[in-house]
Amino acid sequence: MNVHLDWPADVVARFTEEARQKGLTLDAYLLETVLRQGSPNGAVIGEAEKQRARDEAGRSIRELRKGNTLGPELTVQDLIEEGRRF
Repeated sequence: MNVHLDWPADVVARFTEEARQKGLTLDAYLLETVLRQGSPNGAVIGEAEKQRARDEAGRSIRELRKGNTLGPELTVQDLIEEGRRF
């Protein structure tokens, strides 16, 4: 279905910029916004948003791992053996 909206240029520019910041097309951004307004809790997450959340979680995990080591004398094999004791 096609919908034609006759909006002022400044409104279109604002929505276009918001869509760009979220990495969406203007059409996808407006659809997401309308669906969110229509849902009871305002939570409509599209596939693109889910993928961005996964990517961000991966980046966060990799960032938290930086600088964390097992120690100079501890190996992964030591941890495996420790786990077998219990």
